[in-house]
Amino acid sequence: FLPQTVQDGRQFMKYIDPHLGVPLPERDYGGNCLIYDPGNETDPFHNVWDKLDGFVPAHFFGWYLKTLMIRDWWMCMIISVMFEFLEYSLEHQLPNFSECWWDHWIMDVILCNGLGIYCGMKTLSWLSLKTYKWQGLWNIPTYKGKMKRIVFQFTPYSWVKFEWKPASSLRRWLAVCGIIFVFLLAELNTFYLKFVLWMPPEHYLVLLRLVFFVNVGGVAMREIYDFMDDPKFHKKLGQQAWLVAAITATEFLIVVKYDPYTLTLSLPFYITQCWILGIILVLTWTAWRFFIRDITLRYKEIRRQKQEHKHEKDKCLSNGDGHSSMLEEQNGNKLRERKL
Repeated sequence: FLPQTVQDGRQFMKYIDPHLGVPLPERDYGGNCLIYDPGNETDPFHNVWDKLDGFVPAHFFGWYLKTLMIRDWWMCMIISVMFEFLEYSLEHQLPNFSECWWDHWIMDVILCNGLGIYCGMKTLSWLSLKTYKWQGLWNIPTYKGKMKRIVFQFTPYSWVKFEWKPASSLRRWLAVCGIIFVFLLAELNTFYLKFVLWMPPEHYLVLLRLVFFVNVGGVAMREIYDFMDDPKFHKKLGQQAWLVAAITATEFLIVVKYDPYTLTLSLPFYITQCWILGIILVLTWTAWRFFIRDITLRYKEIRRQKQEHKHEKDKCLSNGDGHSSMLEEQNGNKLRERKL
């Protein structure tokens, strides 16, 4: 799609599905945001029922599978909340980003995303405790055991618990920030590709793309984690990780080429201020955590050692001890300073 003209690229979709290639109206999820509408006597909760469409279970299963990929509650919640902020920021570009506040935070973050993350973490906990006995199928005596063994054939041989530890080092912190950025970009590409290629949200191509990303993304996340956790053994980033990054970048380039006008719509001033403030806070915390804090701790440790050395020296002189004990203390302090 990338080297095609905009018109040819959109009309090419007709070869996949004859119903595609025509502009589609975007659905606005905003509008009346009353949970209880007293003006509608027939069904005062019609706004809530209107939002309960097929995308509610899609949100749940989507975040359930994403949790199995990321395997960390902290990162999943950060990405979930950040995407809602992105929807707030970009609702002037895509109309379907305009949602009610309770649709953002109650239905999406708490119910759909939160419940999907919770079930995913429970699944991870169950799989991490489970032991697999990869014995021969015909050596199992019962039919129930044989069927159970066939089902377990499609489960992982081992399940590694990811411990990202983003604040342990500057390298891991920057890597985790990069993972979150690429993840959010891939999420945004889902909505923008539908918009520029004129695909309805419920089309099977949208679902196939997400299924593909779940399969290739799971392997990519494992390769990224191994590269971060043990760089001596995994000296290079895996092929699947590079493939996911290349696909995400290509999708973004398609969106930029097919509809640059929508992407260049300027952000509202208050949205820009919020993002600038957030970036400044993240940069300030990064500088404090990995530079200022380490320098301060090192300075306090050196000052503590000097005070201990002075105290021991005064104690030896007051007790009339020999010069050898002072020399031993000095050597011990020098050794600690070299280790520090």
